[in-house]
Amino acid sequence: MSNTVHPTAIVSPRAELGSGNHIGAFAVIEDDVRLGNNNRIAGHVVVKRYTQMGNNNAAYETAVLGGEPQDLKFKNMASYLRIGDDNVFREGVTVNRASKPDAATVLGDGNFLMCTAHIGHDCQVGNHVVMAPSAGLGGHVSVGDRAFISGGVMVHQFTHIGTLAMVGGNAKITQDVLPYMIADGNPAEVRGLNVVGLKRAGLSREDIAMLKDAYRILFTRGRLLEDALRELTAIDSAHVAQLVGFIRNAKRSFHRARD
Repeated sequence: MSNTVHPTAIVSPRAELGSGNHIGAFAVIEDDVRLGNNNRIAGHVVVKRYTQMGNNNAAYETAVLGGEPQDLKFKNMASYLRIGDDNVFREGVTVNRASKPDAATVLGDGNFLMCTAHIGHDCQVGNHVVMAPSAGLGGHVSVGDRAFISGGVMVHQFTHIGTLAMVGGNAKITQDVLPYMIADGNPAEVRGLNVVGLKRAGLSREDIAMLKDAYRILFTRGRLLEDALRELTAIDSAHVAQLVGFIRNAKRSFHRARD
């Protein structure tokens, strides 16, 4: 299947396109871009140099993918934005490429970025992540699979948001957000387990019950963190093990539950 390119679109002869792509009016595809198959690039979208995109992605009007990092130290160099399959970039979304030579900002598969969401340089975003309008990730942020980041959330650089975490609207995230938790507020605090998200993801009642036990152990007032982690390791659950591993690897500490 051939590509459909509007007469007003600008597609660099140095760009590589697969088949079945639709390039809308006044869209721009720059040098050294690679598009897979069946991507929809709407009118006035700009796909910047060194962007690599898989299949079946949709970029809506005025999205800018692969712009230079907003980093004062950045020198003009080859760095990348790598996008998987089945992602949606709604109107005005911006995603920056990496800030170091040959490094990449990475998005997996099936992510949904609502209008004016922003992903900064060197971020690593998993699969099936949702970012609501005007949510923003600073540089070097990592986001686990199926996390939900509500509208207006601002995430500090170098922080981590865990798998199946949910962040409430307009929250200020300056530390890591644990997997499976709800974080909300300014400054953010853990408000509970993301039970609705866990059910939607297909976790069993037994899995959810063990995570509830883990939450109670972890956030019991006055309990030392190391004591809590030792108790958590006795729970026979892959999800609890992931929670423990996330905590042990946290470099910026993590948001805690309110008293």
